[in-house]
Amino acid sequence: MKKTSTRLADGRELLYYDTRDDAVRDAVDRRPLDALSTTAEIRHDVLLGDAVAIASHRQGRTYRPSADACPLCPSRDGRLSEIPAADYDVAVFENRFPSLAGDAGRSEVVCFTSDHHASFADLDEERAGLVLEVWTDRTAELAELPQVRQVFCFENRGAEIGVTLQHPHGQIYAYPFVTPRTELMLRSVAAHRAGTGRNLFDDLLGREREEGVRVVLEGGHWIAFVPYAAHWPYEVHLYPKRRVPDLRALEEDARTEFPQIYLELLRRFDRIFGRSEPPTPYIAAWHQAPFAGTNDVNRDEFALHLELFTIRRTSGKLKFLAGSESGMSVFINDVPPEAAAERLREVASE
Repeated sequence: MKKTSTRLADGRELLYYDTRDDAVRDAVDRRPLDALSTTAEIRHDVLLGDAVAIASHRQGRTYRPSADACPLCPSRDGRLSEIPAADYDVAVFENRFPSLAGDAGRSEVVCFTSDHHASFADLDEERAGLVLEVWTDRTAELAELPQVRQVFCFENRGAEIGVTLQHPHGQIYAYPFVTPRTELMLRSVAAHRAGTGRNLFDDLLGREREEGVRVVLEGGHWIAFVPYAAHWPYEVHLYPKRRVPDLRALEEDARTEFPQIYLELLRRFDRIFGRSEPPTPYIAAWHQAPFAGTNDVNRDEFALHLELFTIRRTSGKLKFLAGSESGMSVFINDVPPEAAAERLREVASE
């Protein structure tokens, strides 16, 4: 992997990641942009203990542009975009409309391919492996920022999810706090250790492998399953079999196998509802341990994993977060996890 760092016209960092060591990335951003100015701040909810990012500048962000005006496509034929090069493998840049910035963290955009009409599932294994290396590299670099406590790599796909740019891309949020969802996991892990003397993640994977009914896909180094208490209609959790706290700690064998396993999962998601349906909207979210030095965090107890889920519950119907989910955080799932796992096994690649 070759990494090239440069700057956009408004001072934001842009990084090119290439599979070829001889790739040259010297194109200059010629857009007349003003220096970046944001209003991002973090406020704390004293009742719930949650942190909320207030970012009013995001009201003016680009919203569903046409393909010929996509800011994530390469700069070609006289049209200038966020990426000055005429082509790229994977590109990462600071978000022009960040949710987190400065002392409030950092927000980055990860473009998986220069092909506007592709998706992550269309990538070959080499490119998917490069994206994994990019996630790992960004986690390592962002971990060095003094204000950052946790790094979250994720992809939102589909207009139903709320995606405003159709080009295949994901994002990375570097939070200046430990997220509420991770706090809940850490609390459960600590209670399980205190009560049993064992690691909760290890016991969870052991249970799923023993029962088998919810396992969707298993390789030599990864296992994917629908969780026993799945929140979403079709939800899969993907774990390396050897517990590690974050992407930086993955062993080489797990890195090598990841593209094959993950691409197969994404392609199965696109076949759940039949080939006549539009591509399945989904969220893919990496859960990593907060960094050492964060209060009350035992990194060695946490298990890196990816959660992949869709809000589509059946053909032509979406799962909305209604009163119970939105008002009280109590999910009601219409699809039994065992049935979801069976369906995801049925649509395996031939």
